[in-house]
Amino acid sequence: MSKKVDLKPRTMMYPSPAVIASAYDEDGKADACTLAFAAMCSHQPPAVMIAINSTAKRKTLKSILEKGEFVLGFPTVDQVAETDYIGMASGYDVDKLEKVGFTTTKAKEVNAPIINEMKVSVECKVMNIVEVGSHTQITGEIVNIQADEDVLGEKGKVDLKLLNPIVYDDVLYDYLEVGDKIADAFNVGVKFRK
Repeated sequence: MSKKVDLKPRTMMYPSPAVIASAYDEDGKADACTLAFAAMCSHQPPAVMIAINSTAKRKTLKSILEKGEFVLGFPTVDQVAETDYIGMASGYDVDKLEKVGFTTTKAKEVNAPIINEMKVSVECKVMNIVEVGSHTQITGEIVNIQADEDVLGEKGKVDLKLLNPIVYDDVLYDYLEVGDKIADAFNVGVKFRK
């Protein structure tokens, strides 16, 4: 067995999705930011949690808090440069979506923009907001999911391999691809029930 080593506490979650949150600002203009702080948090109702740094001036955070609705888009590995840029630039200084060539359409169930180039978009209504240290944590109830047909598998559900989303490593600051399937969930562990 390998020796355990204590490391300095820091944010760390493996894997961490790279997602793009989008919302309309006070003038009805689409804005977006890249996030690594995103996770599922409830089956009923279906919900996701995002966290946006509130110690810096974040236009998308302001827009989400004002409108109470947002969309999460899942960029693919071929959109890594665009995703990185949207996370670095400020919506107060530049139209990030226009700069990277992304276009938007109003979501079906929420007053927030869908980024047309995202293969999967999750429409959310804010259901809870809490300040957690440096970040504002927002829980969004998922009210609709839009997916491109080319990322749907045989059962009509989003297939992770077809989507090929970006994974982010917040320790080494790397973007990665999702690996190969290694087992069937709720099946491989059955042997320990004996």
